Amino acid sequence: MNPIRFQLDQSVEWLTAHSGLALIGLLLSHTRMAKRLIRYSLPGAQHPTVTHPDVVLAYLGLLCQGKSDFDQIEPFREDRFFAKSLGLKHVPSSPTLRQRLDLAAAHSYDWQTILLEESADLLHALNAPLTPVQATLPEGKTLSWLPLDLDVSPFDNSNTQKEGVSLTYKKVDGYAPFFAYLGQEGYGVNVNLREGSMHVQKEAAAFLSHSLDYARRITDSPLLVRMDAGNDALENLNVCLNENVDFIVKRNLRRESPEEWLMIARQDGMCCEEREGKRVYLGSMEWTDKKLERPIHVVYQVIERTMEADGQLLLVPRVEVQVFFTTLTCSPWQVIRLYRDHATSEQFHSELKTDLNLERLPSGKFATNDLVLCTGLVAYNLLRAIGQISLQEPDAPVRTKVNRRRVKTVIENLIWLASRMVEHARQTKLRFGRHSPWFPTFRRIYMSLSG
Repeated sequence: MNPIRFQLDQSVEWLTAHSGLALIGLLLSHTRMAKRLIRYSLPGAQHPTVTHPDVVLAYLGLLCQGKSDFDQIEPFREDRFFAKSLGLKHVPSSPTLRQRLDLAAAHSYDWQTILLEESADLLHALNAPLTPVQATLPEGKTLSWLPLDLDVSPFDNSNTQKEGVSLTYKKVDGYAPFFAYLGQEGYGVNVNLREGSMHVQKEAAAFLSHSLDYARRITDSPLLVRMDAGNDALENLNVCLNENVDFIVKRNLRRESPEEWLMIARQDGMCCEEREGKRVYLGSMEWTDKKLERPIHVVYQVIERTMEADGQLLLVPRVEVQVFFTTLTCSPWQVIRLYRDHATSEQFHSELKTDLNLERLPSGKFATNDLVLCTGLVAYNLLRAIGQISLQEPDAPVRTKVNRRRVKTVIENLIWLASRMVEHARQTKLRFGRHSPWFPTFRRIYMSLSG
């Protein structure tokens, strides 16, 4: 059967392909972001026609559709639904959007602080479900912590002349922003854009301290800080000890010999022969340093291989060592299991980079890109919150059992949702099509946020 040839016509009705921005507007109405920005005095933009909240909220609406380029705001300037859903008086033009963000970023770090604080307060107000990790102590007691994962993720901005772009540890030109995520859901707590060549530990202690402050604005639950070997530094450990926060930090062995750890493991560790030619040693010991606030534990895993899995004998035994600093007193295998879950943060990086299209940042100015990235983290949290609320009831058309809905899935199914906006009798309605599979989920989320 040949496809039908349609007659094309243009209606006078207001149709939208991004009805999900109504959910974004509702979430933002639970924050004080607009009130704080409207009162902010910015030199060079004292009494602008397009207000500061209009600029920031419009850009958030853009980011929540996976669009990060400033020029992509232009098609929405005449879109009545876009303005109404986000509560905008004026939709900024592309030059206005760019110039206002440039001004704010060059003036101070205040807008970033407002965005991060309001994002944390929104998650607290929503009572967003946060899934903890658990471990069992030797006496049988089970403890829970909310993981706070800190990690650097290179952003590839090669072949550009942007300020701050330099060679990252991944051997590509770009930036090396620092991220902090809370809970197994991966809500963004803090972010700091950094030059690509900056060492991962530089200013890490201050970033960790600020991240703990933001996390405590969201929850009172015990926290478990997890950092990789690049952040093996006494100042990070002391920050956690002073803040009375548990941590697991992978140790950078530097010049320590694997054979030395093998000797320690043979003497004090527990050995398990997983197969012929492969022995795994687990153990822990107390560790102290004169610069450390108090003694902590060192957990180690040493793997000695004398034979490959296919039966090939090795002339020289191969030794692999992993060592972790921690305050936890549970068994070594549980500490290692808890740390391995830290790798999930790579998925969160991926969603920010690809789903929100933020890897290649839109400005040539470093400070502006830092502000853009903070705004992107807020958009990421808004979409994450919508995704987690959508999982609370089995009314989605695709009932795959998942614990976290990816940001891209939220954008495709709940943000890019077609409807017709109807204004009648001082009321504004959204009419969805007869066949709109995600409408029941959309309606439930909208009603829960409206209440």
